[in-house]
Amino acid sequence: MLNEVHITKAIIDTYFRKLTANLELDVAIVGGGPSGLVAGYYLARAGRKVALFEKKLSIGGGVWAGGMMFNEVVVQEEGKSLLDEFNIPAKTFSEGYYTVDSVYLSSCLTKKAMDAGLTIFNLVAMEDVVIRDERVGGLVLNWGAVTTLGWPVDPLVIHSKFVIDSTGHPANVAEVLVRKMEVTLDTLTGGIVGEKSMNAEKGEMQTVENTREVFPGLYVTGMAANTVCGGYRMGPVFGGMLLSGQKAATDILQKL
Repeated sequence: MLNEVHITKAIIDTYFRKLTANLELDVAIVGGGPSGLVAGYYLARAGRKVALFEKKLSIGGGVWAGGMMFNEVVVQEEGKSLLDEFNIPAKTFSEGYYTVDSVYLSSCLTKKAMDAGLTIFNLVAMEDVVIRDERVGGLVLNWGAVTTLGWPVDPLVIHSKFVIDSTGHPANVAEVLVRKMEVTLDTLTGGIVGEKSMNAEKGEMQTVENTREVFPGLYVTGMAANTVCGGYRMGPVFGGMLLSGQKAATDILQKL
């Protein structure tokens, strides 16, 4: 016979063991879009302790909704090798253009990353960063609903050797760092340049080019990289997002 209190205890005990085990990390990723998931996959596969924090209920970021809520996305030739590595089948639309069901892509990236050892906390938001020895050294976290409603609830903190900002267009982690600490970032202006208008070809290339450590301990990936560094937006084509996550993970692994 099922006991409701025992079910509740199982959830609470298991969740808090998971949370406690992830208070000290090699890498903390903010944002559950494709670049964050790919970065988490490669970092976890290499044996690093890494967790991802997503403010919303669902994982997948911008890829989840496809293009204008048509749940298909495009991956160009440069990103096809990552689809193959993740065993994600794609349909050839024309030479160099591959289509993937966006729900399937999000689900596969999430599963592969978690199977590799990535821990995901959804409904948990980044409120601030921790500064240790003049570098980003962790995250200030609160419930996603608390930050959305603006309630005055004090947060909790985790430490990490590196933080990856994979929050997409808002570049939330970099924005908080610049606004609160008035720091200089590794960009053309020293601050957040802001994204440019649509140019898919340039935007895809710049997504990868702009993926880098913009402040000690802080990497930017995906559209957050273009927002911080001033790249073009590219719409529902995602090869650059996948390659951006791979690049960030490769760079961080070398530094770790």
